[in-house]
Amino acid sequence: MNKEIKIALVEDDENLRFLVAERLQSEGYKVLEAANGDTAEKVILNEHPDIVLLDWMLPGKQGSEVCTNIRAKGFDNLVIMMTAKGQDVDKIAAYNFGVSDYIIKPFNMDVLVAMIENKIKFSLNNEKTESYKFAGMEHLPNTHLLIKEGRKIELTILENRILLYFLKNKNKVINREELMMEVWGYNADVNTRTLDMHIVRLRKKIESNPDSPQYLQTVRGIGYKFVYNG
Repeated sequence: MNKEIKIALVEDDENLRFLVAERLQSEGYKVLEAANGDTAEKVILNEHPDIVLLDWMLPGKQGSEVCTNIRAKGFDNLVIMMTAKGQDVDKIAAYNFGVSDYIIKPFNMDVLVAMIENKIKFSLNNEKTESYKFAGMEHLPNTHLLIKEGRKIELTILENRILLYFLKNKNKVINREELMMEVWGYNADVNTRTLDMHIVRLRKKIESNPDSPQYLQTVRGIGYKFVYNG
């Protein structure tokens, strides 16, 4: 399955780039390498890889700029941002450069490989762009968009992850711990207030009356439930 999958690896640290490339090649992926933003943009637009692994801090250009530029030129495949611990991760989560996801360095290679395999399973196997329709709305997780009444609404990375998890688990009660694990990962130092804040923001984007939510309902003392029977 992996044979035809191309991954563009954009990382200026030569040692890390070598290690990641070697591991991905051993898993059967075709790896394209770039050490700076300008080369990266050319490679990505010419080769159209399935996944871009993009370092946040690059010489000359930041990863966010590279991402903005390739999105503007129509690249809509997965972009995973690699960031150092504590390095503006909140910025990535809060703003939208069109990043599909992020992973924090130093990461375990097995974790990276599992993340990539998971992404491929969910998005590349669906020949068309992954899309979830509900209540006259459409969620496009790869590009973080919600289309509502013909309007495009951008979601942050965390809102995107939360909504995707709910859409895959419709009408199921999801407890807060499960949701936080899914959205922030294992080593997350995050409290339930933070989660609730993201839920409030997401409700503003999907509900016609966010104070009395029709879809994203609170289950007292437990967590949330995404109610939809379409």
